[in-house]
Order: sequence, then C-alpha cells, then structure tokens
Amino acid sequence: MSVIIWITEGTWPACVDAARERAADADLVLLHVTDDAVSEAAHGAFAGLLGRGHPERDPGTRLEDLSRAAADDLFAEAERRLGRPARRLELHGRAEQQVVRAAEGADRLVCARDGDGTHLGPRSLGPATRFVVDHAPCPVLLVWPDAAPGLGSLPPPRP
Repeated sequence: MSVIIWITEGTWPACVDAARERAADADLVLLHVTDDAVSEAAHGAFAGLLGRGHPERDPGTRLEDLSRAAADDLFAEAERRLGRPARRLELHGRAEQQVVRAAEGADRLVCARDGDGTHLGPRSLGPATRFVVDHAPCPVLLVWPDAAPGLGSLPPPRP
C-alpha cells in the first residue's frame, strides 16, 4: 500500500501525524510542491528591467535557492516527526494539479484543511485543497491542522 502525504508549510504536522497513526505498514511518500511563479516573475522582471548582462544579480536565482532550502527543511522536519523512512517527492508547478497527478496509483492521499479553521464546512478548504479533494484519483484522508471547531460553528438550519 502506498500513501502520499502532501506537506505544506502550514499544515504538514497534522498530515504526518495522521499518516503515522493510520498507515503504519504502508510505503510513505512525502510530497511537496513548489510554485515557481514568483521566481519566474523575478527572473522576467530582472531581464526586462536590467537586461541579461549580470546573471549573478538575478533575484529569481536567489528565490529559487531559498525555496529549495525551505523545501529541504520541511522534508527533514516531516521525516523526523514521522519517525520512519519515507520517499521524498518534490514537484514544481501548480500545487493542485501536481498533487492530483502524484496521487495517481496511490492507495491514499493525506492532506489537511487549509481554509477557515474556525468553522465547519466547505470554507475550511482553500482553493487548491478543494481541487485536490474533488479530483484525486484515490481515497483522500482529510485532516484538520488543529482541533476541529465545534458543532456550534455550523450555520443555523434553514426554516
């Protein structure tokens, strides 16, 4: 059995904990997706404004380096918390599309709610996570990054 754990900066601990508790004998894959839009914009702005004469000054390269280091740190923290070996899968592009593609053939995908954490319901999912939940080609274990809000957060029933 293979389980993909989608780790993001804000919600990864809950995903790792859920996988550790519910997939003890599975092959685990830690998945992180980097959106390169910011570094690409910086590359383009630099080239457009200052030309291509000094590539060592290109801020896009620095942003790529910082992004890579942040992903490595996130993988290391997740592996420590997991307490067992897991394969790393780092992808680049639109997160929701890359996660759905990575989940093809998996037995389960673990991800966390990333929207409004104060209420139950659909707004507790951000747009990327909503897309993943709607399109994942495998079962999804959707966890709260913190304690779930109580039933009092539900809107009152319609008359």
